Amino acid sequence: MIRILAFLVGLAFAAVLLLSMITGMATYFQTPPEPLASEEFHREPKPLALKSDGPFGKFDQAQLQRGLQIYTEVCSACHSLKLVSFRDLKELGYNDAEIKAYASSGKQWKIEVASINPDTGEASTRKPLASDTFPPPFPNETAARAANNNALPPDLSLITKAREGGAAYVYSLLTGYADANRYRNEKGKPLPPDAKPSPNLHFNPYFANLNIAMPPPLTTNGQVSYADGTPATVDQMAKDVAAFLVWTAQPDLERRHAAGIAVVAFLLLASILAYFAYQQIWHDAKREVRVTGPLDPLNQAKSRRSKAKQGIAG
Repeated sequence: MIRILAFLVGLAFAAVLLLSMITGMATYFQTPPEPLASEEFHREPKPLALKSDGPFGKFDQAQLQRGLQIYTEVCSACHSLKLVSFRDLKELGYNDAEIKAYASSGKQWKIEVASINPDTGEASTRKPLASDTFPPPFPNETAARAANNNALPPDLSLITKAREGGAAYVYSLLTGYADANRYRNEKGKPLPPDAKPSPNLHFNPYFANLNIAMPPPLTTNGQVSYADGTPATVDQMAKDVAAFLVWTAQPDLERRHAAGIAVVAFLLLASILAYFAYQQIWHDAKREVRVTGPLDPLNQAKSRRSKAKQGIAG
């Protein structure tokens, strides 16, 4: 009797769950949920072609140097680059003297490294050395948030690997700021009032939730002066710093490409040699399969001899 009662109770629970699922599905299909503004107005990154793209890609040193200049003069005021050393700039075409001048002269890089005064034992700062990593603009997270309306500027060392879209995302974000009151999505729909940026936020459809704490860092053409004479348009500056951040995230990209090409060439050659070896040696060989196991005549003879030796019948 108890088993029957338990079965009926379980059946009732299953029926209630099934009914709840059916009504929920019916409600969902009859009145589907409204799309979120972050889904309806968000844009995918704009296409960006860099010389480092593809399996044969190589960095454009001139572009990387321009990107370093953009980071130094614009981005370094808020964003750190804590995984990159000054001596790594050799890969951008700078020699030791130029790296030392860049880090320590105070004309290009102005942020000093936190240190301790050996005479007084008190906290102080010093000029960076070539062996130092890029010092952050703020001493700690609290100071960074206090200076940026409680928003924490991310470190840019690996930003192109940490964000979907990579360099294209960085480029689109830097060039994608728009007026929230005039913005229309692909269907011509205006931004709803509750999705517009609040004070201290800025509308950018390439950012995940549309409103970003970072104000537009690249605002006017000619914001920096390139030493090589390249026109410093907002579009060009965004491309250059995006290419530079690809290098900071993957400084060994060219070496990996070269190693990959060598490995593919070796595997291709080994496959060809293996095929010709097969054709020369094994192609005409016939496979001989020998039956083995308890029914094998050799095994049966061994079994009979062993039984006879031990005096076992059969």
